[in-house]
Amino acid sequence: QVRVVESGGGSVQAGGSLRLSCVVSGRTGIGYTMAWFLQAPGKEREFVAATSWSGSTKSYADSVKGRFTISKDNTKNTMYLQMNSLRSEDTAVYHCAAQGSAQNMAVGHLNPLDYAYWGQGTQVTVTS
Repeated sequence: QVRVVESGGGSVQAGGSLRLSCVVSGRTGIGYTMAWFLQAPGKEREFVAATSWSGSTKSYADSVKGRFTISKDNTKNTMYLQMNSLRSEDTAVYHCAAQGSAQNMAVGHLNPLDYAYWGQGTQVTVTS
């Protein structure tokens, strides 16, 4: 059984930083894309960032470019999201997602439907 668990959320003042972690267990195979999405109350789940299996290809939403950095450590089955210069509009539940099969990111990585496995999310609150 695949398990996806996020951690690292919390409350921080605007301009501050947080580092989110996502551990995937029970997953076999390699080559799948992983991503972070956010969901604010009453809104649709939105793409934040994605990384290829090797980490050589990364993709970011325009709203976080230059502020957030996605990375992963395959030896620890862990993905990270370093969030700097946080803004009040970054407040949301952040979800980690993993694709169900190995495929090139160009095939699709921006839509929640591109992902088979999800974590419960970790709350990020940015206060001004």
